[in-house]
Amino acid sequence: MIINQKSYDSKPSLFLIPTPIGNLEDITLRAINTLKGVDEILCEDTRTTSTLLNKYKIKKRLVSCHEYNERKMIEYVLSKLNEGYNFALVTDQGTPIISDPGYSISSAVIKAGYNVVSLPGATAFVPALTSSGLEPAPFLFYGFLNSKNSKQMHELMALKDIKNTIIFYESVHRLVSTLNNMLNIFGDRNICICREISKIHEEYIRGKISEIISFVCDLKGEFVLIVEGNKNSIDYGELDISDHVKLYLDEMSEMDAIKKVARERNVAKSVIYNYYHNRK
Repeated sequence: MIINQKSYDSKPSLFLIPTPIGNLEDITLRAINTLKGVDEILCEDTRTTSTLLNKYKIKKRLVSCHEYNERKMIEYVLSKLNEGYNFALVTDQGTPIISDPGYSISSAVIKAGYNVVSLPGATAFVPALTSSGLEPAPFLFYGFLNSKNSKQMHELMALKDIKNTIIFYESVHRLVSTLNNMLNIFGDRNICICREISKIHEEYIRGKISEIISFVCDLKGEFVLIVEGNKNSIDYGELDISDHVKLYLDEMSEMDAIKKVARERNVAKSVIYNYYHNRK
């Protein structure tokens, strides 16, 4: 089913509004005017949002909406939209839904036939990427890795062959552990650790993962990790199957090489076997 949204057709709307990630002046005029114009503001923490609103002399009803009650809030939001209300949704810092709450409500609003309008604005990973000194494109934004060590290592294994620059968010409590896992799985790549973006203690630490681990042990704050892609990664789609098999013949048997190629190309090993032997 096609859902065709005309964002400014006067239909009741949910506005996703980025808020400053540090400096309270990092907010657009449009964001301020939209916050003034909506009927209610859904926010992650009413105290944090009140600080922002007070600075810009905005008085609106704040409704607590966070990861623990977001699904319960859907019925309330839809009922108010049905009455003609317009909502803003903000998180404590940055753009809603980007590693923050908001997806469940916005998805429900779209399915109910109302508008979801996302304003451009503050987000941590863009300034981190452009100031990192690493290749800016193409990139993969991953966000937070799993907090459980075994699951995190599984995620990193799935990412280790990606050629693109990869962007992660990480908490201060897991930073060193995550860097050690990256070193063990990715190898000693170039990395930029970005701390406290747009705040007075903003800092960029650039170097090899092995160099940076001991340097960041005592740092505090919120972190964005910009990690160099795998420069040795092979695009198997550009390799002839026979050449692909031959890559591994020095280190394993022909049959093991065929099985490995089959896994990497996600095809049956019989296909690889027949192709390889027909071309020998």
